[in-house]
Amino acid sequence: MEFLHYFQAAMSPGNLTLIIAGVVVGIVLGALPGLSSTFSCAVMLPLTFSMVPVTALLFLGAVYMGSTYGGAYAAILINTPGTPQSIATTFDGFPMAQRGDGDLALTIACFASVIGGVIGIAAFVWVAPPLAVFALKFGPAEFFWLAMFGLTVIATLCEGNLIKGLMSGFLGLLLSTIGVSVVSGDARFTFETTALLAGIHIIPGTIGLLCVPVIIDLVATRQRHLDMPTTSKGFRLAESLRLSWHRKFNFARSSVIGVLVGILPAAGGAIASLVSYSEAYRSSPEKESFGKGNPDGVIASESANNATVASGLIPTFVLGIPGTPPDAVILGAMLVHGVQIGPKLFTNHADVVYTFVSGLLIATLLMLPIGLVMGRYIYRFLLRVPKTFLVPMITLMTLIGAFAIRNNYFDIVIMLALGILAWGIGRFGFPAAPIVLGLLLGPIAEQGFSQALIIGNAKNDVFGIFFGRPVSMIIIGFIVATLFLPGLLNRLSQRRAVAHA
Repeated sequence: MEFLHYFQAAMSPGNLTLIIAGVVVGIVLGALPGLSSTFSCAVMLPLTFSMVPVTALLFLGAVYMGSTYGGAYAAILINTPGTPQSIATTFDGFPMAQRGDGDLALTIACFASVIGGVIGIAAFVWVAPPLAVFALKFGPAEFFWLAMFGLTVIATLCEGNLIKGLMSGFLGLLLSTIGVSVVSGDARFTFETTALLAGIHIIPGTIGLLCVPVIIDLVATRQRHLDMPTTSKGFRLAESLRLSWHRKFNFARSSVIGVLVGILPAAGGAIASLVSYSEAYRSSPEKESFGKGNPDGVIASESANNATVASGLIPTFVLGIPGTPPDAVILGAMLVHGVQIGPKLFTNHADVVYTFVSGLLIATLLMLPIGLVMGRYIYRFLLRVPKTFLVPMITLMTLIGAFAIRNNYFDIVIMLALGILAWGIGRFGFPAAPIVLGLLLGPIAEQGFSQALIIGNAKNDVFGIFFGRPVSMIIIGFIVATLFLPGLLNRLSQRRAVAHA
C-alpha cells in the first residue's frame, strides 16, 4: 500500500507532464546518431536545477529510459546506432527494415524495451541489496574475464569468417590503447599529438566505424535505402505480439542478463546488449538467420539495454558507484539537490527513491504508446524522404554527435578517419562491429588485467587471482561454453543425422 502512495505522487499532473516530456525528448535525442544517453541526460541536467529533487530525478529518469529505446530507431532504419547501447540492434534490425519489415522491427523493439525496463525496475525494488553485495564480489580479475566474455561475441558476429572477425576485434583492442594508460600513466601511440592523449572516445569511434560507411554507401549506390512496402501495415501489433509470445524465454533471459550486467560498475547497456545477443545466438536453433533479420536479435539487444537503466541505479543508490555513465549524471543531480547517497538513502530519503522508481515505471509503460506512434511516423518519413535530403541530414547529425561529447574538433577528424578505414577494410570482408567491440571493451580488459596482475604479484599468487575465485571461474565457464559449445552441438547433430540416414 505504501508503494501505491509513491506511485500516486509520481502520477501528479506536474510530474506526469514532465515524465511524458522526458520520454519524448529522450526518444528524439536517442534516435539521433551519436547523441548517447549520457549526452541526453547531461544536456537536460541544467533544466533540473530549479526543480525539487524528486521532480528533477523523474525528468532525468524519463530522458534516460526514452533515449535508451530511441537508439533503436536509427539502428533499425538507417543502420547507425543512435546510442552505443543499440549497436547489437543493427545486426538484425536493419536487415528486417531492408526487406520491408522496419515497422515490425520497431514494434518488437518497443515491446522488448518496455519488458526489459519493467524487469530492471522490479530487480531494483526487490533485490537491490543482494545484487549490490554481489557486485562487490567483482574485482579486477572478474572485470577482465567479463571483458573477455564480451569479446567472445566476435565469434557470433563473424560466423563463417572468424579469422577476419578476430583480426577486426584485435584492431579495436589496439585502437583502445591509444592515449594515456589507465594504470601506468604512460602515453602510447600519440605520435606527440596532444589531442590523442585522451585516446579515442567510444562515441566518435562508434559513429565513425558504423555510421560513416553507411553514409558512403548511401552516396555510392543508386537504389533506395529501404524497400517500400506494397501496402501500409500500420503498427503490426498482432504479428508482433505473436512473435513475442513465441520468444518469451528470450525476453526473460535477455532482461536478466541486462540486470546482472547493469549492476556492474562501468559495464553498461552496450556490453549487456552484446552479451545478450551472443547468448540468443548461442541458444537459437536458427543460427543461420542471425545477422539476416532474425527478430530474436532485436529482442535480445533491446531487452538487455533497457534492463540496465534501473539495475545500473542499484550500485549508484546503494554504494554511490555509478553502474552506467548516465547514472553518473543522475548521481550528480542528486548531490546538487542535497540527497545523500549510501545505505541510509532508503530510510532517510525513501520518499524520493520510491517516487523516482514509480516514475521510472510510468515512463517505461508510456514508452509503449509514445514509441509506437513516433516509430510509425519516423518510419514513414524515412521511407519517403529522398537520398538528397537524407544523406546531408545524417551527415550533419554524425558531425554534431562526434563533436558534442567533448566539444573537440579533433573528434570529428578521428570519426572521419575511422569511418574511411572501416569502409575500406569492409570492401575486403573485415567487419566493423568487432572493431567497435574491441574499442569498447579494451580499457575494461586492460585495467582489470593490469590491476589483477599487480595484486597477484603482491600476494605472490597470480594464478589464484585470475583462476582461483568462484565468480571468475563461472565467467570462464561461460566463455568456454560460448566458444566451443555451438561447434560441439553442431557436430553431434551432424553425426546423428548421418547415423539416422
